[in-house]
Amino acid sequence: MLAASNALLINGAYLLASILFIFGLKGLTHPKTAVRGNLLGALGMLVAVGVTLLDQHIVSFPVMIAGLVIGAGIGAFLAIRVEMTGMPELVAVFNGFGGVASVFVAGAWMLSGGDEGFKEGLVRGARDLIGVEGSAAQIALMQGTIAATASALIGGVTLLGSLVAYGKLAGVKWVPEGEFIPAQKLLNAALVLLGIFLCYQSVINPDNGLFFLGIVLVSCILGVTLVTPIGGADMPVVIALLNSYSGLAAAATGFVISNNVLIIAGSLVGASGLILTSIMCKAMNRSLANVMFATMGPSSSTASADDVYEGKIKSTSGDEVAMLLETSRRVVIIPGYGMAVSQAQHAVRDLANLLESKFGANVDFAIHPVAGRMPGHMNVLLAEANIPYDKLREMDDINPEMDQVDVAIVIGANDVVNPVARTDPSSPIAGMPIIDVDKARTVIVIKRSLSPGYAGIPNPLFAADNTLMFFGDGKKAFQEMIEALKEA
Repeated sequence: MLAASNALLINGAYLLASILFIFGLKGLTHPKTAVRGNLLGALGMLVAVGVTLLDQHIVSFPVMIAGLVIGAGIGAFLAIRVEMTGMPELVAVFNGFGGVASVFVAGAWMLSGGDEGFKEGLVRGARDLIGVEGSAAQIALMQGTIAATASALIGGVTLLGSLVAYGKLAGVKWVPEGEFIPAQKLLNAALVLLGIFLCYQSVINPDNGLFFLGIVLVSCILGVTLVTPIGGADMPVVIALLNSYSGLAAAATGFVISNNVLIIAGSLVGASGLILTSIMCKAMNRSLANVMFATMGPSSSTASADDVYEGKIKSTSGDEVAMLLETSRRVVIIPGYGMAVSQAQHAVRDLANLLESKFGANVDFAIHPVAGRMPGHMNVLLAEANIPYDKLREMDDINPEMDQVDVAIVIGANDVVNPVARTDPSSPIAGMPIIDVDKARTVIVIKRSLSPGYAGIPNPLFAADNTLMFFGDGKKAFQEMIEALKEA
């Protein structure tokens, strides 16, 4: 009776944690509820971990409290110290942690011979189904081993793939770029087949731990060789996909240790990651296969920077831009990764507030889905600066109005405002949906130089008749405009 009561309490706590995860994920769909959603998700994880440890009698209360304090301390340290520009790298590392945790749990289950309680539950289910006890025991072990090998295969790819993504985003020198060995795509295919073969061998030979270790080794190598050829322009898609992988690995691990809340949480992360990956691919007009196995870059037919820019670039200054803004009724600001690098989001907010309060202008922010280095990067930065959410306009929403805009200010964006996506079918970004900045009456582009974006191609917008280039640091440029407007 006591055991049944304990089981009821444990399952009830797992159900509560799952509900908190679902409501937390729902809260993350809107900036106004994002903080609450994050807290609900964290509370759900606290309940899930605490109940699991109490149920399994793994550690004592003092150890649990010590772990909670240490973990909370590390989280608080990262929250305070990591700048918003480093958030994509941090997300990549978190994905890797999820992958390696799944590998460790699955490995512990495999190398210890499997969890007897889990196997007994599978045996009962199989016995009821087929009525053969011996076969049921074999089926139980096989099902657990299949889940463990899947967890190891996906988790290893997630771990090393995330570390490579981190290295690319952080500019780590030792991270290779492109295909660093001959016929790398063929090697990837061979590694996938080898991984599947080792999974099969591990399932039919569950007592041989060498097959499992082989799966981990192959999956880690595959994580490196899969992600290294992918360019920086595709990192938002890669991060979303690796996030999905970490969720799938966690769900598989939930089947390994018979933990329902882990299955639910992993499924939520896996599904949301796949949906986000699909959204990112659509925003780039590219298939997932093209992102994973093709390289975005200039071709032999791509115009050179000299051909596009020579004799056509018109520079400007803060005073000149301020004179334009004084009489502008409609202003749209288009942020990109350059805003994150210069940490200009607060200066951007100050300019927008000044234009609206002193000059009566209407200021909006046009957000491209893949601007920055992770999904929603610009939204997070602008939310940090307390810019109202209704000021953030999605690309499809703002584009029909761009021809009515007096001044469009581009800060650090490049490929997402490149008009060749509409005009040049041979361009690497042909067909990619962009923000139609070139249709505004006047365009101000704030950049340090004329260097290309991740696609590696020049941007004719910079040389357009209605474009003025404001060269320099994004934050300083906005501060110069603010000072000039205050003196006007």
